[in-house]
Amino acid sequence: MKKVEHIGIAVKDIEDANNIFAKLFNQNHYKVEQVQSEGVITSFFKIGETKIELLQGTHQDSPIAKFISKRGEGIHHIAFEVTDIDSEMDRLKSEGFELINSEAKDGADNKKIFFVHPKTTNGVLIELCQEKSS
Repeated sequence: MKKVEHIGIAVKDIEDANNIFAKLFNQNHYKVEQVQSEGVITSFFKIGETKIELLQGTHQDSPIAKFISKRGEGIHHIAFEVTDIDSEMDRLKSEGFELINSEAKDGADNKKIFFVHPKTTNGVLIELCQEKSS
């Protein structure tokens, strides 16, 4: 793993959250993107080398909407950048981690992603991501 790539924060209203975090960080978000496969609208802020990703569910059955209904708004996941996402998936499976995804898929911000189940990481949802090739 190379670095913390971003921290994902679940929010009910992306516009309200963008306003709050723009004031907090003293800068505007640089990107808003909808990821159909995950049922989310994302918004990104860059703070130094790390990004903050705000996530709003697009429907009640989306993972983010379910998360908010159970736990409320707040930190949803920590994402780590990797060089070879397929090798990391194999390595983590061999180490006994439960993966939520059977293969890497397209995510926001030009990334291939997969998630590690929080029951095998002390309650923390971990995302691994790799920049997609151009």
